[in-house]
Amino acid sequence: MLQDQQHLVIIGNGIAGVTLAQHVRRRSACRITLISAESAVHFSRTALMYVYMGHMRFQDIVPYEDWYWREQKLELVHDYVEKVDTANKQLTLRAGAPIPYDKLVLATGSRVACYNWPGQHLKGVQGLVTLQDLELMEQNTQGIQQAVVVGGGLIGIEMAEMLKSRHIAVSMLVRDKLYWQNILPQEEAQLITDHIRSHGIALLLEEELGEILPDETGAVKAVRTKSGQELPCQFVGIATGVKPNIDFLQDAGIALANGVLVNEYFETSQPDVYALSDCAQFRAPAIGNPPLEQLWYTARLHAETLAATLLGKRTAYDRGPWFNSAKFLDIEYQTYGSVPAHPGEQHASLYWQNAEGTKAIRILYDTQTTKLLGINLLGIRYRHDLCHHWLKQQYTLHAVMQELPAVNFDPEFFQRYEKELLHQYYTRFPEQAPPVHNSNWWQLRKRFGLLSDSTTC
Repeated sequence: MLQDQQHLVIIGNGIAGVTLAQHVRRRSACRITLISAESAVHFSRTALMYVYMGHMRFQDIVPYEDWYWREQKLELVHDYVEKVDTANKQLTLRAGAPIPYDKLVLATGSRVACYNWPGQHLKGVQGLVTLQDLELMEQNTQGIQQAVVVGGGLIGIEMAEMLKSRHIAVSMLVRDKLYWQNILPQEEAQLITDHIRSHGIALLLEEELGEILPDETGAVKAVRTKSGQELPCQFVGIATGVKPNIDFLQDAGIALANGVLVNEYFETSQPDVYALSDCAQFRAPAIGNPPLEQLWYTARLHAETLAATLLGKRTAYDRGPWFNSAKFLDIEYQTYGSVPAHPGEQHASLYWQNAEGTKAIRILYDTQTTKLLGINLLGIRYRHDLCHHWLKQQYTLHAVMQELPAVNFDPEFFQRYEKELLHQYYTRFPEQAPPVHNSNWWQLRKRFGLLSDSTTC
């Protein structure tokens, strides 16, 4: 347990590091220092794209004023940690004096994953993870006409949207048959693919980067795909994933794999050293959970869990039902639980999509038990608390359908469209239709728009 006279040092001032510092400060008077080479202040990483697009200024994505850190007695150090000496519990900085610690937390985030393509170090080739990446993208895209984004993930579509906002022609290289097809089922992947193309972005499917070609000044002038196609461009955005930012720990005596290896308490192989969020890799993740969790909401959960342990209540990490959200241009995406790209034979879905191809709902369940497994939403928002409750309490599909009218934020939309889910449900499960004298059932059907006000039982 942290004592008031001890020093907690956190490397990283992103959402994980700051959340941890805040939770510890509420119940401890210990000294707390946050170190970051990226930025002197904490900022909202998910909003970086809007700074580039001109919707916000950098100061608009800084959530805390300077006085906040002084008031909370949280020390901020803007410097790069070059060495972690676990034997002497000391950090060596690039510019400043060494910093001793009693407890050390690694929250160093991720960096761009590249795969040794010829030409990947040319001017105009970069990823988008850090504030420095944003500043470099601002420089690299000044006055250009064409860009290629390599990769079909969430960062890739963000970069494409950013570039399109400046009227730059964008091509995307995606190795799958549809966009994000390794994550989304066929119907959702097709919807997103069509939506991206409708925005004038050239999607080159089943295509991969072969090499990046230079001009006479050493800047990018084109890419050549593995199929031999050459695409002129003055900017190449690398969006082929991220990897934990742990290179500086190679000689620290801390067990590493793809990330910093931790147990369910975020403890590393060294005493009094912890790791969380993007840079942490679970040694024994729970069944069905990935060893690396590189999401904003899991970063907060990691920090809250570790804070409890540091404050004296040893707490194992329990993520609960999976959740993620993102945006594909104009279409918001939410997912709850498990909705695999290729559901098994024991899985079935209720699926609805509007004619315009901008909204979709999938409710996945187990065919033997009818247990709810997961929900995909495109262009629609459901209440997070209720979806989480359904999955946590292991609702059946039948129980979910009884409460479905309560989960949608938009009652008008619900009445107009989600009645089709109820059509599917009662077609598939006719035995679930209650007897006609059940007034609750009739009220539910009326709310779905399946009955007129004049219908009686």
